[in-house]
Amino acid sequence: MKKSFLILIGSLFITTGILSGCHRQVEDPDWLEEETYAGGKLGTTFNSSSSAYEDPAPAVNDIAAFKYGEYLFERDFNTNTPPFNGLGPLYIRSSCIACHPGYGHGKRMDRYAANDWGNGYLLVVTDQNDNYISSLTGMPQTKATPPFTPPIDESQIQISWLDYVDEWGNRFPDGESYNLIYPQVTIPSTAYYVPLEVNGTTIPYGSEIVRLESTIGIYGTGLLDAIPDDSLKAQYEREHRAGVHLNPAMWAGSDWAPTGLYGNTRHPKRFTYACSRGPLQDGPGANAIWNITNVTRGDRRYHYMTATYARVASQDPNVQAHFYQYYPQYNTGDVEADIYNYLMSRDLPAEMSNDDYVNLMIWHRGLAVPAARNLSDTVIQRGRRLFREIGCAHCHRPSWTTGPDRFTDPNGFFTTGDRRLPSYPHQKIWPYTDMIQHQLHMQNDIRTGWCRTTPLWGRGLSAICTGSADRLHDCRARNVIEAIMWHGNVQSDARRSVEQFRNLSKADRDAIVKFINAI
Repeated sequence: MKKSFLILIGSLFITTGILSGCHRQVEDPDWLEEETYAGGKLGTTFNSSSSAYEDPAPAVNDIAAFKYGEYLFERDFNTNTPPFNGLGPLYIRSSCIACHPGYGHGKRMDRYAANDWGNGYLLVVTDQNDNYISSLTGMPQTKATPPFTPPIDESQIQISWLDYVDEWGNRFPDGESYNLIYPQVTIPSTAYYVPLEVNGTTIPYGSEIVRLESTIGIYGTGLLDAIPDDSLKAQYEREHRAGVHLNPAMWAGSDWAPTGLYGNTRHPKRFTYACSRGPLQDGPGANAIWNITNVTRGDRRYHYMTATYARVASQDPNVQAHFYQYYPQYNTGDVEADIYNYLMSRDLPAEMSNDDYVNLMIWHRGLAVPAARNLSDTVIQRGRRLFREIGCAHCHRPSWTTGPDRFTDPNGFFTTGDRRLPSYPHQKIWPYTDMIQHQLHMQNDIRTGWCRTTPLWGRGLSAICTGSADRLHDCRARNVIEAIMWHGNVQSDARRSVEQFRNLSKADRDAIVKFINAI
């Protein structure tokens, strides 16, 4: 009933948009209708309320399974209450929605506290050469269940927001000003439970680099997974021929670099800011439901854990004193060995059932994209034209066409094209991303400096859906203008576009902002 109602509202929206557009001299009514369906006919919802990111796509056939998957996403996991048992022994958050408020991008925070609603921050801790600290997990944990202690005491993490003044003095030529801020994160040595090691070599406390990386919106990720691999390769080839500097970890100059391909399926990487994930079936949600909560499942019967942590915990007198109180089944009489073997076991009981995981992935792959809004407005039309003229569309590529959507799973859990999961074959979609990493050279930049072009679809609804409109990888941009101006470093791949944006009139700059918020 809900889906039919939304489709009906969508039809009325389209009709009304075209009719009203006739009085506003819309340049191309056929284009207007096409782009309004941001996720194509199979992936678009016309809900623009506070629940806009939460709707099932028309491609979802099993609404009951979708709603059950939603249930798993929204509820807190714990240690002993099915189907939410299995939290810990270390974890990052106790629920998925804690990181994705309203299913969207995380909020900017003044402190690092996992239980703060909307805190989508993950810590990125590296040495001076951008190597992850291997004694911590790639996404470091700051929470633990008894009798364990987290690797980092989050109460000691300090986030400072510092002012930044760009080369233009944070001012446009016509006098309008803007503000820029960026985060600086410090962790004292007393906050660490483990030594800092990089591939077996200990480095001194204080020599590490700490960055923040926020969660991103998860709506529409099934549609991005449906973009054909050869289309993605053709985009890399086009940008390479145009002289765009591409991440050598992804593109070797004429073909994928070995590390640009993912797993046994050879699916090219396309998810996360770092393009660290390939197919959605092993992408952000499939991975996070395991490592964020540390809830084991049939294909991952082991903890998200480092051997260094297991060694330190196994020798901790407090853990030894209480371990059997919580884990009597592992008692062999050698408490140090029992703790270590439990933490590092590869054959733990599966805490999430296969059926629950399937339902979660039906939900994850089935989330719709909000329709573009008010595209018949002449100001938005002007913003759309200017967005292309100044070059923003070079990286924020407007549209893609999905393929047959024969999705893959390198874990072998789902068969190719598994019919239980929603599919989006042959849809024209409008995510406004080239799915490629570029460099912006921001102050306290993202790890490695390479960041995937963020899809812009639906972001204009962020304030109403999540309670904030923060943008960029660490939420440093509090609005669209700040996000654009953070692209302006003299070495940035977007420098030329920002220079042109600066020299537009205020009315034209506002038109571009209004367009970005409409798509």
